Amino acid sequence: MSTIPFLNFEPMHKLIRSEIMQSFQDVYDANWFIMGKKTEAFEKEYAAFTNTKYSVGVSNGLDALHLSLKALGVLKGEEVIVPSNTYIATALAVSYVGANPVFVEPDVNTYNINPANIEAAITSKTKVIMPVHLYGQACDMDAIMAIAKKHNLYVVEDNAQAHGATFNGKITGSFGNANGTSFYPGKNLGALGDAGAVSTNDESIAKKISILRNYGSEKKYHNEEIGFNMRLDEVQAGFLSVKLKYLNEWTNQRKEIAKQYYEALKNIGDIVLPTVNTNATHVYHLYVIKTNFRDDLQKYLSENRVGTLIHYPIPPHLQKAYSYLGYKKGDFPLAEELANKSLSLPIWPGMTKNEVIYVCEIISNYFRKHL
Repeated sequence: MSTIPFLNFEPMHKLIRSEIMQSFQDVYDANWFIMGKKTEAFEKEYAAFTNTKYSVGVSNGLDALHLSLKALGVLKGEEVIVPSNTYIATALAVSYVGANPVFVEPDVNTYNINPANIEAAITSKTKVIMPVHLYGQACDMDAIMAIAKKHNLYVVEDNAQAHGATFNGKITGSFGNANGTSFYPGKNLGALGDAGAVSTNDESIAKKISILRNYGSEKKYHNEEIGFNMRLDEVQAGFLSVKLKYLNEWTNQRKEIAKQYYEALKNIGDIVLPTVNTNATHVYHLYVIKTNFRDDLQKYLSENRVGTLIHYPIPPHLQKAYSYLGYKKGDFPLAEELANKSLSLPIWPGMTKNEVIYVCEIISNYFRKHL
């Protein structure tokens, strides 16, 4: 068996090569590269996909979250509740508007933010709850929305990892007041560079974000606000329109690969496999296992030509960037446990059954030798 990388774009990109090249040629020949027809078309397509009224294309996922908070009027000194085990971008978006991230521990089974822990974190300064649909599984949005309504708070979904996931039949990116997503190349719906979007059902929020992303301007040279240069370019918008047509097919492939992992790795060593909430669906942006032997297992897999990654080795509260908040080791034990024990296995559309079998055999061999 040749090397199995953590992520392989080739099967996806080989399938759509001619459409991608045609899309690029369309933009090249039109000589219009920013805020044009491709962007407008993708915004409509992505809004339809997320079952929302509006979608605004922006430069990347972090900017999508930043602009969402900005459009909702989050101010310096206010607080935004975020998961303790998220990627740093979620917290950074909060910092960009001058607010403070307030970390809440995840559910021990799903690893998504635990609604049962949210209310204890709410203060008079709380403005927003920002759930992250981690690894591709939808959060318990019914409970989160109920808490937000009770306390008169906004909700901003971080939907970067869960394109197409649902909770009680409703798609992620359609619950919150404004919902940011990333189209970083490795995402389930990935551009060929940086890109992002905000989805919303609120016309005023969509308009505000459209203005903020474009220098605070709705009409050229007329600047209504102190805005940003955070626009989605035409080339990436065109590529995303091509890829969006294949997303459901690619998601089904991810689910099939996950099913193979579940079957082959159950009862192997001390591995804890992903748990899916009965009301949620999982689109398997990542297939994350947990084991006390994480680092040694990762080394063994690498020695046997299998690529893996750790999502994420240092939780936000222990990052140097957030040392000013005064947290220490032990303050968020579940987030720290996940950082120390989680390992993401290879998963991508086009990954073959034999490749999955090989990965599982190497893992099984490791535990036969070490337990």
